[in-house]
Amino acid sequence: MDIKSGHPSPVMTDSPQISNSRLTVRQSRPPHSSSSSQNNNLLLTVPRKKTGIIDDVKANAWFDAMIASSPTPALVNKDNDATTDMTYREWTQVKYPSALTTFEKIMSVAKGKRIALFLDYDGTLSPIVEEPDAAYMSTDMRTAVQNVAKYFPTAIISGRSRDKVYEFVGLSELYYAGSHGMDIMSPAGESLYHKHLTRTVSINEQFQGKDVNLFQTASEFLPMIDKVLCSLVESTKDIKGVKVEDNRFCISVHYRNVEDKNWKLVAQCVDDVIKTYPKLRLTHGRKVLEIRPVIDWDKGKALTFLLESLGLNNCEDVLPIYVGDDRTDEDAFKVLRDGPNYGYGVLVSAMPKVSNAFYSLRDPSEVMEFLKALVTWKRSLG
Repeated sequence: MDIKSGHPSPVMTDSPQISNSRLTVRQSRPPHSSSSSQNNNLLLTVPRKKTGIIDDVKANAWFDAMIASSPTPALVNKDNDATTDMTYREWTQVKYPSALTTFEKIMSVAKGKRIALFLDYDGTLSPIVEEPDAAYMSTDMRTAVQNVAKYFPTAIISGRSRDKVYEFVGLSELYYAGSHGMDIMSPAGESLYHKHLTRTVSINEQFQGKDVNLFQTASEFLPMIDKVLCSLVESTKDIKGVKVEDNRFCISVHYRNVEDKNWKLVAQCVDDVIKTYPKLRLTHGRKVLEIRPVIDWDKGKALTFLLESLGLNNCEDVLPIYVGDDRTDEDAFKVLRDGPNYGYGVLVSAMPKVSNAFYSLRDPSEVMEFLKALVTWKRSLG
């Protein structure tokens, strides 16, 4: 896997639609790798004269991006709009078929192959909610994930901190990749085996009486991220509705509960802080601005890393399936579309979007039905 890049970081926004509180307090950190020299070749090339990773990013540009990725109420309330709903049905028929209605077709390809399953969390296993700390998955969803993990290696790859995702899910038999894949943990009692583990110190920490193995690509950035976190909390403290979330190797600034008239102020505050940190970059998700280290690592790289660690990389008898709803999941979809690890990306969306995925599911409830169908199919094979 080539993990070097000389390309500057682009401005990332949520996938376009087709026409027709405060700080989460940082807990005491578990041990992490301090071998910064081993991560140097993960760094993206940054032009020296730029004051931030994105060329002369202005608050107005981010404000425009924030508006572009926030659907209008008419689109959000799709179930009350026959035209919008018809567009969605056409979208699933022509571009991104439902993974439920085409399940038998997908399984015909999977027959005789080993399935590896990768799942996003927010918007995939849990609904998108107004308060990020309340994004709980249902008991039924937890059971569905637990059952599917009995038959297929299963990983959750999220922008959330690894600790937070585990707190929400609570299943020790899964692989967890937090901070957009920059913090990967094996299931309890199992190890990660990978040629790139030498890039960080592979460490063990006690986890319910068993050892787990961690791979962290951005440990050297933690002191810098701590400083930026404190600065962002201070600079946004007077903006009602802002929540600055500590995701360990990245920071999320949520503006979902901020009045529209103050969005530009949020963008200005964030830009004012990070423009003095050329080793950090600013990206955009669903009503969230995210600050990440400038390294060539994303959910697609994390997916490939996990496949390699499991001995499933570049194998003709392996079918990876990745289910996610966010712009950041597109990196994983692209990996599965372009190969050599050919597989299926499944976009979770109730609105038409352009995506690198092959299939779609409408919402977390359909994701749960898809997971149940996988279990039923596997059991039917005996």
